[in-house]
Amino acid sequence: MTSKKINKKALVALIVKNLKQELSQAINAANEAHAAAVDDQSVAETQYDTLAIEASYLAEGQSRRVLELQEALLNYKALILVEFDVNKSIALSALVQLYADNKKKHWFFIGPAAGGFRCQLDGQYITVITPKSPIGLTLMQEFEGDNIDVMLGNSKLTDYIYSVY
Repeated sequence: MTSKKINKKALVALIVKNLKQELSQAINAANEAHAAAVDDQSVAETQYDTLAIEASYLAEGQSRRVLELQEALLNYKALILVEFDVNKSIALSALVQLYADNKKKHWFFIGPAAGGFRCQLDGQYITVITPKSPIGLTLMQEFEGDNIDVMLGNSKLTDYIYSVY
């Protein structure tokens, strides 16, 4: 285990900052897509002209992305940071390190959203995973020292949980 613990509040602040940036970009993209969908240039000239339909689908998808990011921000604002030890099973807000990642100083943070976000904090590399991801699903309810087997695509990851806090 590392001698210096990662500051979870600082980590969540980084995740929230990233989500806010993504939200801003998504709002801009949704506005642009909506404007394109209702633009005079998008009016169909023939029965085969699908530009307006495509633009409206894009606007709908961008609007859905805005809602997802807003929900992710709410989930992080409501997240209670918990300290874990060998007697507490892995749950939301856990920082988990597998044995294979020990020397690389790589950790997984189990968050309610923003899966795949990566950052560096306190000299450690952190990847956010959610309980819905294959590795997140496998880690939930496990304990420090437990062996895990995870199917990642066509390959199987076999390791053990080196550290949790």
